[in-house]
Amino acid sequence: MIKLSVLLLAGTEAHSDLARVLNALELTKEAKEAGDEVELVFDGAAVEWIPRLNDPEHKLHPVFNAVKDRIAGACEFCAGAFDVKAEVKEAGIPFLSEYEGHPSIRKRIAEGYQIVSF
Repeated sequence: MIKLSVLLLAGTEAHSDLARVLNALELTKEAKEAGDEVELVFDGAAVEWIPRLNDPEHKLHPVFNAVKDRIAGACEFCAGAFDVKAEVKEAGIPFLSEYEGHPSIRKRIAEGYQIVSF
């Protein structure tokens, strides 16, 4: 069985970032549909995408909703640093703070996850 941890780091500044977000969501959705063990992690500037993707009017909202059950969480430190903590909580996304306030990528590797970052 494939074990994937999709790590989304893309910010919101460039048009190309939207493509990176779509690719992360689509990979998560494809793996989910294939029955793989897959999780999506929002880290760094990517935490700013959560309020946008949670908006029903956003064009990527449907695919975001399709993988919401596979979202492991968002970096707690970064959500605070980018001032979106309340919006992340409102979206129902858990906070990850496994290593010094951040998600532990090392832990995921130790658990056998392949890391794919966008």
